[in-house]
Formats: sequence, structure tokens, C-alpha cells
Amino acid sequence: MAASVVFPVSAAASAEVQAPAPVAFADSAAPRERYAANRTAMVRAADAAEEAGRTGRADRLRALAADGRAQFLGFDGRGGGRAVEVFGELESADRVAVLVPGSDTTLDTYARFRAGAVALQERLRAEYGRSAVVAWLGYDTPGTVSTTVLTAGRADEAAAELGPFLERLRSMAGPDARISLLCHSYGSVVCARTATGPGVSDVVLYGSPGTGAGSVRELASGARVWAGRGSADWIARVPHVRLAGVGFGTDPVDSAFGARPFAAGDAGHSGYLAPGSRSLDSLAAIVLGTAGAAGASHG
Repeated sequence: MAASVVFPVSAAASAEVQAPAPVAFADSAAPRERYAANRTAMVRAADAAEEAGRTGRADRLRALAADGRAQFLGFDGRGGGRAVEVFGELESADRVAVLVPGSDTTLDTYARFRAGAVALQERLRAEYGRSAVVAWLGYDTPGTVSTTVLTAGRADEAAAELGPFLERLRSMAGPDARISLLCHSYGSVVCARTATGPGVSDVVLYGSPGTGAGSVRELASGARVWAGRGSADWIARVPHVRLAGVGFGTDPVDSAFGARPFAAGDAGHSGYLAPGSRSLDSLAAIVLGTAGAAGASHG
């Protein structure tokens, strides 16, 4: 089973990077206060990365910090790094998507995660102006070539961070905002363990190896649960078993799991948010509340 999970993708190994501790904010701090402070924190982290010989990371962080439009609710440049970035006007948005990434997502590979968030926000904005996307790299993701990707340890740690974040997000977004949690690959294991309050309307699992739960009734959320997988996604070849805490059990796209299906077209494992794709259209419809399970398929 381990070979089935780790073979298709190579790990993005990242040496530990020392950097200043993240900025501490009061819960009442407004998004724009956080954005400004985190841009400064990114410059300091870039300097630390430069001193450590990590010039590639330093250059990427400086570029983001120099963009006066960059909106980071949270940033931590230490180690693999953490980042929580907003696309759109969060404070007026009443449709908010929170993206939770899978394995091998760090500050060094952040550009590909960020590109998906940008594509989703552009797709949402084309149809509905009061929307925002939050790219939540709020946990230490496991390496694809590692034993941690086969167990729920990292997911449990992440869920303990994600749940409170979603509560705080409700107070930052527009009144009565509808929040959708979009969970890719190992991120679906995280979301399955995250307690979501009434502000989260939908949880979407895609490219999922399983969640560790046998059905939606076992998840820690009362939200609507959706699942989809593209026809070109190698994750379909991963055995859906769970033994002695290893593996994640029932396939979320199996009807026995009980999730609402959505059409993912021919998406590959990293292609669900590709501009112009059927999967992106489906995800946008779920976020906007215009999707229906009737007639949807996994193909």
C-alpha cells in the first residue's frame, strides 16, 4: 500500500529554515492589520532564508511581500513554513472557500497551491462578486514519500488548528457568510477530523485517499459532504484499506460512503483547480450554492 501512495509523486524535500516567530494577533485584529504585519514578517523571513543559503525561498518571499496586494492572515517562515492567504475582499464576502492542501505543500512549493486558489477566485468572481478564497497552509503537511502520509497524525494536529481558524474566519467575513471547505488529497483526512460549526455549509473531498471514516456519518461536521475524483487521478489506484492505523479506509467517492458526487471530468491528481476544467466549474458551483447532486457523476 505504501508503494501505491508514494510512487507517483516525488517528495519536495526541504531543509529546516530558521526564521522569526510569527506575529501574534488578538482575535479581534482586523484582516487588514494582519495583512500589513505579515508582509513585514515575510521580509524578515526572506532575510533569514538568505542567510541560510535558501536564496530561492528568499526571492519568492520578497516577491510576495513586495506585492502590495498580498493578503496573508497568517505567516510562519520557520521550517517548511505556514501561510494563510486571502484572495478577494474577505470582509464583504458572503461566499468563502477555504482550500486545505495535501502532502508536500510548503513555502517552497507554495506557488502551485497559490495558483489553484487564484484560479478558483477568478472563476467565482466571474459569476459572483462577493466571494473570497482562503488558501490555508496552516499545518505541517506530510511528505508524499514518508510514513506520515499513511497515518492520521499530521491530520489530527492540523484539525486542532483548522477548527478554531474557521470560527475566527466567520467574524472576519461578511455577515452570514457561507463557508465551504475544499479538501485535496491528504487535506481530506484533515477535514474529516475537523469540527466545523454552523458557518461551514459544505465540505468537499477531492483526490482523496480516504478519510479514516467509514461514512459521512462518522465525520466531525454536520455540513453537506461532497466527493469527486477525476478520471486521470492516480489516487484511484491506492488501496482503500485501514489496518492498525495505517491507511484511510472507505473511498469517499464510493456510494457507500454517502457523500454527494460532483463531476470532476478528466482531472489528474493536481489538476482539480485548473482554469477551464470541469472540476473547477463543479467546485465553484458548490461554493456558490448552485450545485445539485442530481445528475452529477464522478467522471
